Amino acid sequence: MSTPSEPGHDRSGPGLGAIVGERRQLINLAYRLLGSLAEAEDAVQEAYARWYALSRKQQEAIEAPGAWLTTVAGRICLDVLGSARVRRERYVGEWIPEPLPDRTEWLGGPAGGGSAGPADPADQVTLDESVNMAFLVVLESMTPAERVAFILHDVFRYPFAEVAEIVGRTPAACRQLASSARRRVRAAQAPAVATAGQAGLVRHFKEAWEAGDIEALVGLLDPDATMTADGGGLVGTVLRPVEGSARIAQYLIHIADKAPGLTLLERTVNGRPGLVAEHSGVTVTVAAFGLAGGRIGRIWAVRNPEKLRPWNGNR
Repeated sequence: MSTPSEPGHDRSGPGLGAIVGERRQLINLAYRLLGSLAEAEDAVQEAYARWYALSRKQQEAIEAPGAWLTTVAGRICLDVLGSARVRRERYVGEWIPEPLPDRTEWLGGPAGGGSAGPADPADQVTLDESVNMAFLVVLESMTPAERVAFILHDVFRYPFAEVAEIVGRTPAACRQLASSARRRVRAAQAPAVATAGQAGLVRHFKEAWEAGDIEALVGLLDPDATMTADGGGLVGTVLRPVEGSARIAQYLIHIADKAPGLTLLERTVNGRPGLVAEHSGVTVTVAAFGLAGGRIGRIWAVRNPEKLRPWNGNR
């Protein structure tokens, strides 16, 4: 974490080690709140900037600096979510949360563990069920206040009294927000599938795609499957979801024909088995999957190069 020093301001203030040590927790929180690693990093950077802008006396008056940073970061994220809704209405095509690799597959992290530079934010996000793509997509359907209240309370276990300070509403109102968000999650939740089961389906999907076997692809897809792609207007892709197993299979074969030389790799995407498409050694697509009834029910394909920086080691 690099934070610009302030003229005449001693950054070795009270509990500096503890303050810097909050970074992993803050990145974890901000990524889940925003669905974007870049925006999460900016929000955390801003929270630290506000801490270092305080005078030494103001810092010493704060009994729990970590809680202060969480409150500030949460409020920043709430503001970002409000403005993000407007930005995403102008976004070209569908908006999908930024996919994350497993830290063992992270190309831009401290290789060999000996890097003198700070760890990249992606290396600090704990991958669990609260960051799988299906969960993040459901979060996108929530209001900013619902999302913040739900993530803070249900995922990070903050009491509603503390959530209320961040959201700017009463604890009772925050309880209602979290309850509403919980209903959205339950309504969209598919039955849990073991990682090994998903890995097997993804592997068979990859093999069928490589073989150009439309019949096999259709058999692996739920009849009502949906594929959503995110190019951000920066690369060519479908602007609306492709629906139905047959249409998806045909579209995938069409892609393979139009882009010879694609290499498909099995990778962990947001903690679950997924696929990465590379061209000339560069990641051009990251695909996450959601299962339905033992088949693939959802495909989220991220092609926006700005969202693929963690996969190409050039953040």
